[in-house]
Amino acid sequence: MAMATKKLNTLATVAVAMMMAAGVAQAAKCGNTSKGFEVWKKAFAAEAKANGIKAKGIAALTRTSYSAATIRADRSQKSFKLSLSAFMAKRGATAIAAKGKSLKRTNGALFALIEKRYGVPPGPLLAIWGMETAFGSFTGNQNTLSAVATLAYDCRRPEYFTEHLYAALELIGRGSLSPSTKGAMHGEVGQTQFLPKNILLYGADGDGNGGVNLNNKADALASTAKFLKGHGWVAGVGYQPGQPNFAAIQGWNAASVYQRAIALVGKQIDDS
Repeated sequence: MAMATKKLNTLATVAVAMMMAAGVAQAAKCGNTSKGFEVWKKAFAAEAKANGIKAKGIAALTRTSYSAATIRADRSQKSFKLSLSAFMAKRGATAIAAKGKSLKRTNGALFALIEKRYGVPPGPLLAIWGMETAFGSFTGNQNTLSAVATLAYDCRRPEYFTEHLYAALELIGRGSLSPSTKGAMHGEVGQTQFLPKNILLYGADGDGNGGVNLNNKADALASTAKFLKGHGWVAGVGYQPGQPNFAAIQGWNAASVYQRAIALVGKQIDDS
């Protein structure tokens, strides 16, 4: 199923979801093993239903499974502890920059439209696209809802992922996200890897067909640009460390080494 076939009433939905999430966090107790997941899920489902989540979303939640693979991935993010040079080598930054330069030329009209709309040049968008999914070649094979539900239950970051779980249930209730959608280990979906709350906030129609499908490159890239603009991006100024737009890149990923890699690869592409 396409990730969206209708426009999203984002701000009101997210505000409501945040209030819902606060109540659920108090009622459903987190856990660090699979043992309590089913009990937690029932408590969460009851609270979500009381707070207005549609039956379709509740039914999808009840079918989720605890994802041990997601927890292993969450505890094993070792590449973010590498030096910048080691990280860039591991992620194939040279190849990303080379292909990014080629894609900038062959998709010139799309990038011009995105930059006109959001003020974001091609470089950082291509760097993110390449770094996240090798330009859409692999978007993940983990069930999105099970991944997000597992992380909302897990005691490491329950508040953060409860917000994303509420957003995922809202999207499923609308028919904008399928219960069978697959993505990355932490529940990110699409060609540039959006978490559910960010789909609600920043999902953008890049190809003009009236919907948002983050498996479509135009929508994914436009949504990424909208995300950066929403995090303070200003057209026409720099995005390297110490420059005004670097803060927007920091909003994309919390890992310092990732942020610097995106800035460097993006500059290589934009300077070509």
